[in-house]
Amino acid sequence: MKKAILGKKLGMTQIFDENGKIVPVTVVEAGPNVVVQKKTTEKEGYNAIQVGFGDVREVLVNKPLKGHFAKSGVTIKRHLKEFRLESIAEYEIGQEIKADIFAAGDKIDVSGVSKGKGFQGTIKRWNAHRGPMSHGSKFHRAPGSMGASSNPSRTFKNKKLPGHMGNVNSTVLNLTVAKVIPEKNLILIKGGIPGPNKGIVVIKNSVRA
Repeated sequence: MKKAILGKKLGMTQIFDENGKIVPVTVVEAGPNVVVQKKTTEKEGYNAIQVGFGDVREVLVNKPLKGHFAKSGVTIKRHLKEFRLESIAEYEIGQEIKADIFAAGDKIDVSGVSKGKGFQGTIKRWNAHRGPMSHGSKFHRAPGSMGASSNPSRTFKNKKLPGHMGNVNSTVLNLTVAKVIPEKNLILIKGGIPGPNKGIVVIKNSVRA
């Protein structure tokens, strides 16, 4: 990736574009991120920067993390994230990365942890069909057939069954930056992005652009 930033999803709203049309947008508090560590090919085997985001009370951080931030001379941050960038030459430890690295019209990918839906049946989880709802059918929302009986006497792997839904890493590709407000560290993204409000997301340049 060429550029990326760690942010917090604040919620959705709408703005007017230059033609007076309403555009639904997601508001993300993007940074400021602080460069905590630089990783190089010579030492770690790859090029990357580690950034911190969000303030946290010192009492909530363990000693190894305190030492990690003290070594960099950076204020303790709540979230740490590593970005493998094409070039890290322009970044220095302690440098701030702000929302203005992106501009209106940029194509981006946004990654986050999707909303957890709890334990769900096959109808909600996999969009399966239900059975007849009449009284005599005795089959309404059950998973249905598990497969062959005596041979192979097991359920095949990846069978779509009830289970935990949501709460997984998710990426939405090829979104558009609608507006950037640098003085408030806000990026307005056209459309929806993964995760609940106050969830942590990664914004990076689109792999499809």
